[in-house]
Amino acid sequence: MDSPKSFLIIQTAFIGDVILATALIEKLHAYYPEVRIDFLVRKGNEGLLTNHPYLREVIVFDKKRKYKNLFIIVQKIRKTRYDVLINVQRYATTGLIAALSKAKQRIGFDKNPLSFFNTITIAHQANDIHEVERNQKLIESFTDNHAAKPTLYPTESDQKYVQPYRQGTYFCMAPTSVWFTKQWPVEKWIELIQKVKKQVDFIYLLGAPSDHHVCESIRLVTASPQVINLSGKLSFLQSTALIKGAKMNYVNDSAPMHLASSTNAPVTAIYCSTVPSFGFGPLSDQSVIIETKEKLTCRPCGSHGFKECPQGHFKCAYSISMEQFA
Repeated sequence: MDSPKSFLIIQTAFIGDVILATALIEKLHAYYPEVRIDFLVRKGNEGLLTNHPYLREVIVFDKKRKYKNLFIIVQKIRKTRYDVLINVQRYATTGLIAALSKAKQRIGFDKNPLSFFNTITIAHQANDIHEVERNQKLIESFTDNHAAKPTLYPTESDQKYVQPYRQGTYFCMAPTSVWFTKQWPVEKWIELIQKVKKQVDFIYLLGAPSDHHVCESIRLVTASPQVINLSGKLSFLQSTALIKGAKMNYVNDSAPMHLASSTNAPVTAIYCSTVPSFGFGPLSDQSVIIETKEKLTCRPCGSHGFKECPQGHFKCAYSISMEQFA
């Protein structure tokens, strides 16, 4: 392939997926430091990439008016005529965007139903390989076979915003998840706080605005001035900046784990219904994985999680003991 002049990366899935896909930006920039790189995300995730030093443009796809906005996105991409389009997503919508893009090269996974429009199609390995390594295979032929680490870039203003919370030592805890079966129960988080609170000056509870009531219920039960509810008060990059300075970050198998990976922050990841072998484990140098020691035939019950435990007992969460935490 001739040296490319422009790249477009497409990842319109969830927060964690976008964070992990930033490893592609790092690798492409390392090999082609002068080349234009653009990134397509779903509306709501663009804040992850604010002022990213290696991106020329972040293109936002609003899925609420999906088909009207799909036409607008396709028109915009066709005008740019990218040399290389890298479609990380495995769904038809992004396959259609790629097919209509007029990009010289269109690279994607074979699990995308429109992969026959690709110029290069890569087999998608589901398990026992990390997502960043899976994604790296999309660009292996013109970079190398070693995945970079995902990286986010909090701005100076992000750093200043969280500076007041960095006085003294602290833990960050992100006790929620979109999926019930990926979320360690509230009473377990309360028990963990009681176990570890003497080790630091503060414990910050992180989450989205929709997580505020859960975090507030934890704060109220602990009845400790050390525990501060910051859910809904920080942006993605502000949360990343705060996570970076934590003595430890306690998280579910969810987006905050990937925020920690993006800045190589220490992390303890708690897995309930899912397992690390799905390929979404922590990447920080100081990483601890906590999961049940019981051999449960029902675990894992699904790749993403459920709104309730299919078996009704949620043993994968409740059988995790406090003794497993240092």
